[in-house]
Amino acid sequence: MANPEHKVEIADSPFSLNNEDLYNKWRDQKLKDYPTNLGDLLVEINDPRKLTDSEFEALQSRCRKANMALYASNTGTDPDPEIPLSMGRRFGLEHINKNWLADETGLTSLTVVDNGIRQQYIPYTNKAINWHTDGYYNLASKQIHALNLHVVQQAATGGENALMDHEIAYMLLRDKNPEYIHALMAEDTMTIPPRIDEGGTVARKEEPGPVFSIMPSGDLHMRYTIRVNNVIWTDDPVAQEALAYLQEILHSDSPYIYRGRLESGMGLVSNNVLHDRAAFTDDAKHKRHYYRARYFDRLAGTEVLK
Repeated sequence: MANPEHKVEIADSPFSLNNEDLYNKWRDQKLKDYPTNLGDLLVEINDPRKLTDSEFEALQSRCRKANMALYASNTGTDPDPEIPLSMGRRFGLEHINKNWLADETGLTSLTVVDNGIRQQYIPYTNKAINWHTDGYYNLASKQIHALNLHVVQQAATGGENALMDHEIAYMLLRDKNPEYIHALMAEDTMTIPPRIDEGGTVARKEEPGPVFSIMPSGDLHMRYTIRVNNVIWTDDPVAQEALAYLQEILHSDSPYIYRGRLESGMGLVSNNVLHDRAAFTDDAKHKRHYYRARYFDRLAGTEVLK
């Protein structure tokens, strides 16, 4: 969670529209040696439960540059939840979002479920999931700042992911028209309607908020989903134009979009970057199982003003 001792003036953030010089300096540094393919993000490690200093530094350096890193470990199909939990702790992630469908550990086991309440939610099906950041429907006080994934078992076919650094999305929008950023920072840009339980009880209140916001640390947070159902978008014409341009980017062959399929023992460490998931098919030997860990913290050592 945000530490008030590290709070900075918003104008000191490169994501403030009031500091063009700082933004341009950040932009130049961001694009210098920026990863050009999925392989640039990948680090080969032995065991996430016993991450060496050099392995950690390699992962962290990629996260500082692109807000994400991938790893390929030797754990194979080992389902030990300590694998992703240890990785989170090493990155200073302490406040896990133990949502109502999570495991006892706080992790969420993403696998196809054919019965019970989980089958009603797309992550527990084999369907495609469009572009989003995790927890976009959360309360403003409980936004997700870090998202980690670990693959125990990949599907027989399909299940590829696409990834995009949310800071790059911000940069492309701002370079196109700074007013896009102003519009997407409005507090009513994106509203999630209330969730009503079967008994008619309000399980989650209506939650309005911005797409982009600046954290007390000066870092950028993005709250977004490309879906049109169960989301109420502002009718502000500039915001609508900005959202259309963002969709155009996400549906393009932009060099800033990384696409690939993680296999058993692989994982993602990230500051909740934009991502999607392709549809997949399981078989008797390959039943897709991912561990997902959502945190209210950012990855330690990746602050933009560090």
